[in-house]
Amino acid sequence: MNTRIPITIAGNLVADPELTIGDSGTPHAKIRVAVNQRIQNPDGTWRDGEPVFHNVSAFRMLAENATNSLKKGDPVTVSGELEFRSYDKDGERREARRIIADTIGPDLRFGTATYQRAARAVAEPEAQVEATGPEATTTTGWPVFNVTTKSPVVTPPFAGAPGTEMTL
Repeated sequence: MNTRIPITIAGNLVADPELTIGDSGTPHAKIRVAVNQRIQNPDGTWRDGEPVFHNVSAFRMLAENATNSLKKGDPVTVSGELEFRSYDKDGERREARRIIADTIGPDLRFGTATYQRAARAVAEPEAQVEATGPEATTTTGWPVFNVTTKSPVVTPPFAGAPGTEMTL
């Protein structure tokens, strides 16, 4: 049985992210994050509590970007779903947990970062728009999308030539 619970953690990378490519060609990054609880002593001083180590899995562009951007010791924030799995190994029933990451980023409480948008790995071929409205597709068969809103392009029947639309 798989159970997934929304979770966000902040901690430090224990090792550099490891990128592998699955059988289907999907990039997968394995990331290990240590989270330390800060405990205040009775005299007002602070100390680190026992660290909790989390296995994090990232897929596709998130995996590639995390591998290229992060290194051991970096403070990070990870948001995703906590997954519990059970499996059999050598005839013995075992359980494992990991975080399936939706987002990973540097923890800006401890430093600064400069954002750089990653170039798309797959270039789409030149295409011509064959129809208008919600069913608009290109000659490649891919739907036409507005880059700003990432939604399908809907051209009203009274619009001018393609490419002359106005956005508000």
